[in-house]
Amino acid sequence: MFHYRIHIFFTLGLALYLSGCAASTTHITPEIPPMHTVHEFSDDERVSHTEDPWEGFNKGMYKFNYQVDRFFVLPIVNTYEAATPGFVQTGVSNFFANIREVRTFYNSLLQAKGGKSLVTLGRFLTNSTIGIGGLFDPASFFGWRQQHEDFDRTLETWGVGTGPYLVLPLLGPSTARNASGLAVDGAVRWAIMSSIDPFGGTGARTEIEMGATTLETVDLRHREKFRYYESDYPFEYYMVRYIFSERRELTAIR
Repeated sequence: MFHYRIHIFFTLGLALYLSGCAASTTHITPEIPPMHTVHEFSDDERVSHTEDPWEGFNKGMYKFNYQVDRFFVLPIVNTYEAATPGFVQTGVSNFFANIREVRTFYNSLLQAKGGKSLVTLGRFLTNSTIGIGGLFDPASFFGWRQQHEDFDRTLETWGVGTGPYLVLPLLGPSTARNASGLAVDGAVRWAIMSSIDPFGGTGARTEIEMGATTLETVDLRHREKFRYYESDYPFEYYMVRYIFSERRELTAIR
């Protein structure tokens, strides 16, 4: 569940990074009033449709996550990037992306998206066989574009409301519904792995599973460009909240 949540969080990075680039290259002088204010992003319902009744807790958790990312996660990621050849990094990314096809498959079925579930199943079978366990991605070469679904979207399809905004420890921006979806997807993945038990005969099941989870987390962080507090905005918390809520709405239009 940890590795998946990091992916959702840091996909916010591109939009936030571009906004930061625009701010850093403008060189606004003190005489020129800023184009936006903190209150515009924090209070205006036109800017953010997400409730934030736990703002005090969320801001504290945002700063906590920043410290963990800066002093723990990023040093590991930087070491991984320096020590691992590019083709190995690509293979690792493909492998874990192939595993996540399972989540998209069953959520597509739960949402009655038959076409998407068939494409996802085809991708998984193709990449697991021809792609040598998912290390390569021949399915994309065949024109089968990777799909993305999760239980948060399934709950939305069933009519469950978004709920308040929530910054989770280590996992970043979320909502009450999204957090519930993460818990379900994590439980399903654990149940599948427990039933298959691929490392049961190795004598080091726990160690291998922990290593795989760590590697997937590092891979997900490695593929994202987001960096805390590099946006040059004094109200980055509100900006991230806005981008997160808008991204979920925009990706729902498919």
